[in-house]
Amino acid sequence: MVGYVTLGTNDIERAAAFYDALLGSIGAKRVMDMGTFILWGTDPAKAMLAVTKPFDGNAATVGNGVMVALAVDSQEKVQAVYAKARELGGADEGAPGPRGDSFYAGYFRDLDGNKLNAFFVG
Repeated sequence: MVGYVTLGTNDIERAAAFYDALLGSIGAKRVMDMGTFILWGTDPAKAMLAVTKPFDGNAATVGNGVMVALAVDSQEKVQAVYAKARELGGADEGAPGPRGDSFYAGYFRDLDGNKLNAFFVG
């Protein structure tokens, strides 16, 4: 259902380095790079993530209540993605752990303040 999610950035090079390392840790790579818009994915038929400088030329700002959830296939990968985000300078928004019976997630913010999580269901 979701094709891709776009997050705004005011520093495309800094965001690119963060997401190259973070998303590379779960097997994603750049599938499009237009200079001011970069898209990462593992398969064009699956959901992807992009960063962009806002088209209108105004500063990128964080959407209150907006979050991108990155699906992984184990609790260990949740922990690894969360740790990688923190290593890259991302901020803690909730350490990895169970959230209910079968949902396991770790929450963080990227260098621009966008909120993400890595999650596993099982």
